[in-house]
Amino acid sequence: MEIDGTRDESLVNPEFDINETKLHNSFRQKTWDETITKDSWMVFKIMAEFVDGYEKLAKIGPCVSIFGSARLKPEDRYYEMAVEIAEKITKLGFGIITGGGPGIMEAGNKGAFNAKGKSIGLNIDLPFEQHFNPYINKSYSMNFDYFFVRKVMFVKYSQGFVVMPGGFGTLDELTEALTLIQTNKIGKFPIVLVGSEFWGGLLDWFKATLLKEGMIAEDDLDLYRVVDTADEAVAHIKAFYDKYSVNVNF
Repeated sequence: MEIDGTRDESLVNPEFDINETKLHNSFRQKTWDETITKDSWMVFKIMAEFVDGYEKLAKIGPCVSIFGSARLKPEDRYYEMAVEIAEKITKLGFGIITGGGPGIMEAGNKGAFNAKGKSIGLNIDLPFEQHFNPYINKSYSMNFDYFFVRKVMFVKYSQGFVVMPGGFGTLDELTEALTLIQTNKIGKFPIVLVGSEFWGGLLDWFKATLLKEGMIAEDDLDLYRVVDTADEAVAHIKAFYDKYSVNVNF
């Protein structure tokens, strides 16, 4: 088998590093045919994902996105807390958007499902970890090939963000929301970080390094709120919208 014209040795040699194939391909000069048939047509696939996302999510109403690790099990305290947060936020009138997979994503959708609210899942095709959880409304279940398209959907259709403990993907989603709010590309929606112990090291680095070196402003530290309980997380979002007299009920 060939990948972009290069034989995939991993299929005949198990010890061959597939990453080596990808590295070689990234330096190989593409032919005109390859550029037209692959790179140019990729634009249409990306456009299709955007159009599909906009059409399905345009009328969902106010929502809160819940981010967090796909690796946490139902018995984990943060999983249980995410279920509780999602249930209580749903009862405020919000829908819940997650990445659609297991772990914290499943917990968020489960909470919305339990509270009979809108449970939206934006899944991503991955070779491991990711699969649809059973608590998503079928009409709001979507699958993406591109992380950047999926992130646009998270921030475009959310009026708040709850960030549970997670890994690189969670950090990516958190910093995306922080950056867009900091630069006034989206409204100053509430961002809630759950778990002061978990997030403490990162937030200390924000202050001791980013702020000290002038990479961020003092006001940027007010873009998020750190909490340790479900009630605190929900109360912050509720207080934010009470302040602006916004009726969020569907």
